[in-house]
Amino acid sequence: MSTSTTETGEPGERLSGSVRERIRGLSPSLSPTGRRIAEVVMRDPARIVELTVTDLAVESGTSMASVVRFCQDLDLRGFGDLKLRLAAESARPAETVSEPVEGPSGILSSVLRSSADALATAASTVDPEIFTAVVDVLGRAGHVLVVGVGTSAPLAQDCAYRFRSIGLLAEAPPDVHVQHVGAALLRPDAACLAISHTGQTRETLAAVTAARDAGAATVGITSFHRSPLTEVCDHALVAGSHETRHHVEARASRLVHSAVLDAVHAAIARNRPDTAARHAAHIVAEHRL
Repeated sequence: MSTSTTETGEPGERLSGSVRERIRGLSPSLSPTGRRIAEVVMRDPARIVELTVTDLAVESGTSMASVVRFCQDLDLRGFGDLKLRLAAESARPAETVSEPVEGPSGILSSVLRSSADALATAASTVDPEIFTAVVDVLGRAGHVLVVGVGTSAPLAQDCAYRFRSIGLLAEAPPDVHVQHVGAALLRPDAACLAISHTGQTRETLAAVTAARDAGAATVGITSFHRSPLTEVCDHALVAGSHETRHHVEARASRLVHSAVLDAVHAAIARNRPDTAARHAAHIVAEHRL
């Protein structure tokens, strides 16, 4: 499996994005003890710099050993490394639409700011090496099956269309049973691209597992570093975002994932300019007045 973290080298060498984004991405997989420590850190990150490891253990109701393990789970060398990274993060906290707003225009401005923050965050969470590997795998695939359900389904449909427009044989069946069957019938030269905000959707996991068992390459796009999807995929692009009360489920994440998929499409098209031009320029032009 390839994700935005590494199991090799010294801890802390390839920490992707800010510490706060890292904590948010790992929260679902942390132990109850780890989540208590995370809550204290996220409540006031700047204040952690002034605490000792004992202080943090006491405030979180845990132990010094638990704090050290929490830091190691973040791929940090220890509590001192956590403090240094928090101190070095100069970017202001992301503005969210959970702040009080007045009237429709205020909501509009707040949502747009939140969306911009989500996209800016994604730039620091997507691993460039994994992105390059994904572009290579999908660009060489003889057939690409794109799967996603719920709020990810429209992204899957759009992605398959964009891939077809540059000459890739791609499909995104809307029915989950058809996705599962299609994944099981993939050939070794094919690829399955799965889109899931949480990385925990059963139907999507079933399709990806079937594709893997069939010998096809598997790629996932999700918001969390550790999830069942990142475990089953050959390559996992983690593109995280903050969610706010104005978003229905994972609206900001859909925006981020759409942008990442656009980047994948653009990179593949650049690698095959003749094919892309032949399919996109001529065919789409026929439908314009």
